Amino acid sequence: MGTVTIGVSIAVPEPHGSELQELRAGFGDAAARCIPTHVTLLPPTEVDSADLPAIEAHLVSVAAAGRPFPMRLAGTGTFRPLSPVVYVKVAEGAEACSRLQRQVRDPSGPVARELLFPYHPHVTVAHGIDDASMDHAYEELADYAAEWPCTGFALYEQGADGVWRKLREFPFGSAVVPPQAAAPAENATLPSL
Repeated sequence: MGTVTIGVSIAVPEPHGSELQELRAGFGDAAARCIPTHVTLLPPTEVDSADLPAIEAHLVSVAAAGRPFPMRLAGTGTFRPLSPVVYVKVAEGAEACSRLQRQVRDPSGPVARELLFPYHPHVTVAHGIDDASMDHAYEELADYAAEWPCTGFALYEQGADGVWRKLREFPFGSAVVPPQAAAPAENATLPSL
């Protein structure tokens, strides 16, 4: 059956996803049109295609235990000089993303793997382009902001043409964020001090 290259990520929804993808292309990043705008949970990973059913079952389990959380992007950051990347920061939702990526890469699961760098959730807007264009991307999106409720994640496969395509979505098990503890009833009697 051979091997395939997969990734797991949280898609940046419309209109934000297309907007950031267009900006990335405008900065001169040739890969922009091949990569849907996302926050990575599992970086590109080569697996045996026969393992895909087990991987999907694992992701179903991870998603079933999850619940929606707020995602907010704000401002820019960079991994330079360590890595030629400019990104939009995950200002809210980073902790939930970190927890999810650990569950996806669970050492006892079918896609256990070590990362080359410590996990840092982000949305890449420029990668591997010249320094002046990287600087332009960093400055252009310094005031960028977007927010949405994250309700799940997806499995992607990279085709022979280099394009990443969604194989399947994995919605979280709970459709809504559970309510906080209920406030006391309006007419409740408070104890006297």
